[in-house]
Amino acid sequence: MKKTLRMVSRTSQLALFQAQSVKTQLQALYPDLIIEITGIKTEGDYIIDTSLAKIGGKGLFVKALQDYLLTGKADIAVHSVKDMPAEFPEGLILAAILKRDDPRDVLVSQHFSSVAELPPKARVGTSSLRRQAQFNRLRSDLTLESLRGNVDTRLKKLSHGQYDALILAAAGLHRLNETAAIKHYFSTEDMLPAIGQGALGIECRLDDTETQQIIQPLHHLPTAHCILAERSVSAALGGGCQLPLAGLATLESNGSLQLTSCVGMPNGSRFIRATLNGQTTSATDLGKAVAALLLADGAEAILKACC
Repeated sequence: MKKTLRMVSRTSQLALFQAQSVKTQLQALYPDLIIEITGIKTEGDYIIDTSLAKIGGKGLFVKALQDYLLTGKADIAVHSVKDMPAEFPEGLILAAILKRDDPRDVLVSQHFSSVAELPPKARVGTSSLRRQAQFNRLRSDLTLESLRGNVDTRLKKLSHGQYDALILAAAGLHRLNETAAIKHYFSTEDMLPAIGQGALGIECRLDDTETQQIIQPLHHLPTAHCILAERSVSAALGGGCQLPLAGLATLESNGSLQLTSCVGMPNGSRFIRATLNGQTTSATDLGKAVAALLLADGAEAILKACC
């Protein structure tokens, strides 16, 4: 087995925490394995004053890490699955998906304990088209304002009074021990999460079978089935673009998958949602079937308007 495993990560507080978490789990399995973490900044980290939808989408957060893998500078990269485009560069593979944390979105505020408490015209920070589309269906009388930056940067902006509330992912706040900031957990009926939200993935080179064997014990098959179904929706609808698209698959008590996905105009004027059940053995087909339902109901016009 390799004596040293080289890991590359973004330099944000959350990304490094996630990388360290993977390192800790691997070292528990392989006490003699030396694991090195290299932190780098991606294009998405440098450009923080423009919406992702306008500068190329979430792939900006992973391309630099993937370049490290392809050029042999690193063996693995740790990603938030929600940041990963639907397609992988040739030669790379998502070799392990860790057990998913809470996939829900949350409301963070210093002065208001719920969405209902927010006064008209209150400033709510989010740059996500997906969150805008769903939140505008809950409270169209509020002002949604652009919000970029790492989690700690966003929380600082809130504390400085730039926003009345923020919409963030629960998993990131849990990992950073910032749960005290959470005022409200959105139900998945009100706010369906981003595809892959709450899950971590480990990417490596397709031909590096030794590394794949090392990380295989971290692979959580139930989560992987859910992620495969969700990402299949994204791929079918054009996952390379930053879309107002949400999706969540859950494993039912009978062993089947239930997949729900939705698309909507960011202003909340049009909204389409679809749910289907299927088997874990056909997760990809389930995602394609849900995408087909969305398209049959008019999703293409919404996506074209936003991409």
